[in-house]
Amino acid sequence: MEVKAQLNQLRMAPRKVRLVANLIKGLHVEDARVQLELMTKKSSDPMLKLLNSAVANAKNNHKLDEGTLFVSKVLVNGGPTIKRWFPRAMGRAFPIKKRTCSIVLVLSEMEGEKPKKNRKVKTEKTKNAAHRKSQEKKVPMAAEKKHHHEVKAEHEKKTKKSAEAKNEKK
Repeated sequence: MEVKAQLNQLRMAPRKVRLVANLIKGLHVEDARVQLELMTKKSSDPMLKLLNSAVANAKNNHKLDEGTLFVSKVLVNGGPTIKRWFPRAMGRAFPIKKRTCSIVLVLSEMEGEKPKKNRKVKTEKTKNAAHRKSQEKKVPMAAEKKHHHEVKAEHEKKTKKSAEAKNEKK
């Protein structure tokens, strides 16, 4: 069963709200609450209020258990734009667009297993690839260091020879 909660005409730009919305997508309700409470972005407060509203809808209207709910969708769409003018020099005016957004939060019930986290899980294949990359990086660096020391030694030999040659000429 899906439970929706909607917030219309929030006075924040949709692209700023989407940053927060993408972080809680796919998380369990409790994990999403913790994430939103600890976040420093301004849009996390209205998002937390909306999440609490959706959970209350699920409990009271649909008699669902809070422990089985997770955030399945978060849609952040643009709302109406408020247009204002900012006075500038020599009688000019610059437009200011004060953007608004509407948020639709959808909670779903888990069926048996936990919902997917919103983070990439490292598989054996990716772990092996990362290990191979680190090994590949180490070999050339060691070769470069060795080469660098050899070049430095050759340079010192040449400077000694040139110094000796100058001393013989005098």
